[in-house]
Amino acid sequence: MQTELADRMSTAFASIAAGDGNAVAVRASLKASRRPARPVPVGWIDECHIPGPAGPLQVRIYFPLDPGPSREELPVLVYFHGGGFVLCDLDSHDSCCRRLANGAGAIVVSVDYRLAPESPFPAAIDDAWAATQWVAGQLAELGGDPARLVVAGDSAGGNLAAVVAMLARDRGGPPIAFQLLIYPVVDQRRKQASASAGRPAPSGTLTAAHMQWFTEQYLGRDGDRSNPLASPLLGDFTGLPPAHVVTGALDPLCAEGEEYARRLQDAGVPASVKRYEHGFHGFFNLADHLPFAAQASDDVCAVLRAALSEGSPCN
Repeated sequence: MQTELADRMSTAFASIAAGDGNAVAVRASLKASRRPARPVPVGWIDECHIPGPAGPLQVRIYFPLDPGPSREELPVLVYFHGGGFVLCDLDSHDSCCRRLANGAGAIVVSVDYRLAPESPFPAAIDDAWAATQWVAGQLAELGGDPARLVVAGDSAGGNLAAVVAMLARDRGGPPIAFQLLIYPVVDQRRKQASASAGRPAPSGTLTAAHMQWFTEQYLGRDGDRSNPLASPLLGDFTGLPPAHVVTGALDPLCAEGEEYARRLQDAGVPASVKRYEHGFHGFFNLADHLPFAAQASDDVCAVLRAALSEGSPCN
């Protein structure tokens, strides 16, 4: 199964590796390569458009199948999908969000932010911030707990979640209780191009060439890769919310994700990190197909439940 997935990813990313990648074509190729997800029932789903800085933003809101003993004031998780700021959408991460809603007993709001290169930096950040503010303002209507607002995301979405947590601190709210960062992009300088411990990643998964292409689509060839809004690893970690960071040993972003967790810890921020030895970039979104990815999803939900339980340091 993993070899098959890698082959499909290799085909989707072939034009990037060849140096003539076109965002529209890569999106179409990746979408065509998707396998049908196994249906994961949830309580219900709402889909709507909310005000955004450049027009309406689409969000999909997942309510858990079993919210637990109390049906009032659930945690609310604002989720930003991965895809290098260029690829993916609400559908690509639908199963992931369903699992998080059920497993964490939380309302999950998935955000369809604008993509590069059509909408380059900082458009995705502006949308992510607007969506987080909207969710914070709708907590009562959603049935969410103001003390348990979470930002989360994978890859590029992990970058957006980390940046939103910094913006919320610097702009006086909304208060973020926790940040879940799944193999986040936190250093756009691209100095670390090899997988952790020098282990080769499976063929077809994220490579240094892919990362450079995504960075150029998002920031442009001459964009400031040292801006903390692009590279939150270079930002101020003081006073940030507690965090959990997921990494994969076969992912070229492994080292920077784990460094981010260390920087949080050094700043006195409670932060845990979990590395999956068979984890390649994108594995978390494949829980329908890979047992270790399903286990990672279960692990993350357990972390969220513990962090957001009554009496935890987040409350």
